[in-house]
Amino acid sequence: ALATTLVETRLAACVNILPGIHSTYRWQGEMIRAEELLLIVKTTADRMDALRERLPTLHPYELPELVAVESVDGLPAYLDWVRDETRPAL
Repeated sequence: ALATTLVETRLAACVNILPGIHSTYRWQGEMIRAEELLLIVKTTADRMDALRERLPTLHPYELPELVAVESVDGLPAYLDWVRDETRPAL
């Protein structure tokens, strides 16, 4: 549902969902081991503020992970597509 909402609201052009992630972390003083899904969200720098604002309202965690990895290059037609698909609807 989270991936669908991000694409429907044009905050992402595409969301990849990778299952089978095994995470170990400390949360509120407790050691946690959990299976999670990793979402790779394709968006633009222009849409990051809106994504950063919206994600916590959609995610079940109190503190969802959001880490931006900048694309320094790519297939121009694909990057154009990402820009087109994340342009706010008129």
